[in-house]
Amino acid sequence: MSDTTADQLLTQTLLDDIAHQASASPRLRKNYNFHALNERVQRFVNVMQPGTYVRPHCHHRDPGVNGFELFLVLQGSVGILVFDERGQVIRHHRVSDRGPVRAIELPEGTRHTLVALAPDTAMLEIKEGPYSATADKAFMADFPEEGTPEAQACVAAWEYYFQKSLAST
Repeated sequence: MSDTTADQLLTQTLLDDIAHQASASPRLRKNYNFHALNERVQRFVNVMQPGTYVRPHCHHRDPGVNGFELFLVLQGSVGILVFDERGQVIRHHRVSDRGPVRAIELPEGTRHTLVALAPDTAMLEIKEGPYSATADKAFMADFPEEGTPEAQACVAAWEYYFQKSLAST
């Protein structure tokens, strides 16, 4: 986490450092927070490498707290899959630094996952907090946990939705 008492700059050097950490992580992704965990507005950079698995989930916030989640792609490209309650893909979006879609805001309760479509994909994420590790995400039970062969099979299947766009990333 950064020092929230000083000006905070989002530089290419910072993105490169986070990307290096993401590449070295078994999860193939890394967050850099601009906020303290108890702050009401969560602002962070999430850098993802191809092959990372984000277990499908949704967010439900307490009454009076906005449950939206905003993703702004700073570099690279990400696929976002939206699921129905049975785990079927009902829509998908490619969001990239070169457009035409560069950001997406998902409303509260939207079941979704992210697929990194380019190395060092970096997104600025904004959502209302404060962050609670035990209540932040409601995972979809029919999808495997991280670190399993079944999870990697999901990533491969999800990449199919964006295969045309992978050639142009």
